[in-house]
Amino acid sequence: MPWENIFTWTNSWALLCWLVLAFAPQRDRVLPYLLFLGCGLLALTYASLIIPLLAGWIDDGGPAGRPPADFTQLSGVMSLFASPGGATIGWIHYLAFDLFVGIWVARNADRHGYPRIVQIPVLFFVFMLGPIGLLLYLILRATHKGRPENSTVPS
Repeated sequence: MPWENIFTWTNSWALLCWLVLAFAPQRDRVLPYLLFLGCGLLALTYASLIIPLLAGWIDDGGPAGRPPADFTQLSGVMSLFASPGGATIGWIHYLAFDLFVGIWVARNADRHGYPRIVQIPVLFFVFMLGPIGLLLYLILRATHKGRPENSTVPS
């Protein structure tokens, strides 16, 4: 498998989606496309690689003789990530879920009237550090305008 090409393509695709998410002037019209063509395509790519990899139908490009991939033990997860295929597939997993969270944050922030100047740094942290960006947004929601009760509902 051309793991480096797949990695480069998915990385570029995700970056393009994030740029559209952050800077699209009519975001409400763009979000459905980002969800299905951004997250959906990344999820499809992930599924089309992880299933054959775990079934043994494709080679992950890793060294022979390492422990088999196993999600129940740290050594098994480390074994999966110790190959070009495993690292690429794991990265696609992150890209898809972080983009999904970014879309949720942007949509939620739009609904609650946060300006883009506030959203863009939060979206940057979601893109670069996933859970930290989400945490920043949740803190912002919980403390904004003294309405913490609204922060618990992901509407």
